Amino acid sequence: MPDPVVPGSGAGRARRSAQWFGVPGRSGFLHRSWVRAEGFTPEVFDGRPVIGIANSFSELTPCNSHLGRLAEAVKRGVWQSGGFPLEFPAMSLGESLMRPSAMLYRNLMAMEVEETLRANPLDGVVLLSGCDKTTPGMLLGAASVDLPAILVTGGPMLRGRWRGEDMGSGTDVWRLTEEQRAGRFTTEDLIEAETCMNRSNGHCMTMGTASTMACMSEALGMSPTGSASIPAPDAGRLRVAQRAGQRIVEMVVAGGPRPSEILTRTAFENAIRTNAAIGGSTNAVIHLTAIAGRVGVPLELEDFDRLAADVPLLVDLMPSGRFLMEDFHDAGGLPVVLAELVRAGMVDGTARTVDGATIGSQVEGSRSWRPEVVRSVDAPVQDAGSGTAVLRGNLCPDGAVLKISAATPGLLSHRGRAVVFDSIEEYLETIEHDDVDISAHDVLVLRNAGPRGYPGMPEVGNLPLPARLLREGVTDMVRISDARMSGTGYGTVVLHVAPEAAAGGPLALVRTGDVVRLDAAARSLQLEVSDEELAERRAAWVAPQPPATRGWTRLYFDHVLQADKGCDLDFLVGASGDAVPRENH
Repeated sequence: MPDPVVPGSGAGRARRSAQWFGVPGRSGFLHRSWVRAEGFTPEVFDGRPVIGIANSFSELTPCNSHLGRLAEAVKRGVWQSGGFPLEFPAMSLGESLMRPSAMLYRNLMAMEVEETLRANPLDGVVLLSGCDKTTPGMLLGAASVDLPAILVTGGPMLRGRWRGEDMGSGTDVWRLTEEQRAGRFTTEDLIEAETCMNRSNGHCMTMGTASTMACMSEALGMSPTGSASIPAPDAGRLRVAQRAGQRIVEMVVAGGPRPSEILTRTAFENAIRTNAAIGGSTNAVIHLTAIAGRVGVPLELEDFDRLAADVPLLVDLMPSGRFLMEDFHDAGGLPVVLAELVRAGMVDGTARTVDGATIGSQVEGSRSWRPEVVRSVDAPVQDAGSGTAVLRGNLCPDGAVLKISAATPGLLSHRGRAVVFDSIEEYLETIEHDDVDISAHDVLVLRNAGPRGYPGMPEVGNLPLPARLLREGVTDMVRISDARMSGTGYGTVVLHVAPEAAAGGPLALVRTGDVVRLDAAARSLQLEVSDEELAERRAAWVAPQPPATRGWTRLYFDHVLQADKGCDLDFLVGASGDAVPRENH
């Protein structure tokens, strides 16, 4: 019996996918016949929107191991709205397992997503992410292609519970392992806690980088409003995914909005202010800067300090507070925060979203159902200025960052002796010795942990304190590095020092015994060494050799930008659009 549908007929002939499926002759025959091998009936070629589902599922990425269920929900929504869903794998970046750092591969994932979207017969895409780098990796790739796109994250896991108390993923890793090193916890205690912290699918349930970037995607308008905080096991997460499948078809039919129409300067300003209000991760600085670079929005490091200067902390979540993402969701989630910020004139409610409405209209009427978790602007958790501070000085001429809300107030103005380490391995070995020459007043300096130096800028900036000082009751010290810190981390930790040591930044010239002055209020980080002495040290400095002679690591080393520029590769800045590649004849 002949097929009842004529390939390429119908309203979708002008769609991008029609250049594969809607053409006559050998080319159309070839493309359609191979898709027929998957068992699809001919209706899928009637001109309906073809929707990609980019799935970063992997059992090597525990945070994303449940995304298969979300993909099925997205497919339901696409079919319901008359689209044709095609799921494909995307590189998955697991923060908990990948070495030397998942950040080394964020740009590789972005390249893979970008090129897969451009090379295939897709009219729109739903991006499924979760773990820290998968969300920005997806957004970077989609922004560069500029097809209609919606990002849906896998959601935070359920709260950890141990001996009747809540546990926060990441945050309690740092806390409990320090307790063990101080002799206040046994190995058996730690193993018991280990089984209780991560007890469901999902990413970290603290306001770590995964939760932060989910919130950033929502604040930018790239994720459905209210989706960031829904716990991974909650049926609401599947409903969001199904609705995303329906909505992406509507977007393709309407011709947008595309990422370039959503990711405007206004959207990034909204996200920066939102990050301050939620106590978000310092990693958001790097990721937002890189995403902005893909769509041609100028974003400077100072923007993160200036735009957030009058924004108070509204969300009482670990690591800056007490609660977890389940509590945040119960309180109303990000729409409550956005509604407060719109009301206070701190977020522009006219910004567009993938929902097809403005942020202001989407969050209008939202209220906190748990005021102890999500506060009002008039009664915040912390006053304005508690977000990410951008520091300048002769130790960081291109900037460094410090998360004020996670720091010890008494250390925000500090002058101390530098104790310098050239690698994280050297540091970790040294601090277990009781005779190590480090006092609580010293400033710990770690270098060669930046984008090029490690390579990949690992999350080692929140250095564990020396065991002897932990036993003496010391809980925090000033720490400075060109590394990053997990969004779940805390302490008076100066990060992202730029230029990094491996690029010849002043951090490479610091010596143990030098005096360092931190003045967070003045946004200053100074090395009290004369210019003449630093010039002599620079003349003797030798640049490190590349960490690899070939492959991705060598490409990354040769082309990665510094932290203040978002750590993208220099040749990836900007977008190439969705032009259909030449056919292989």
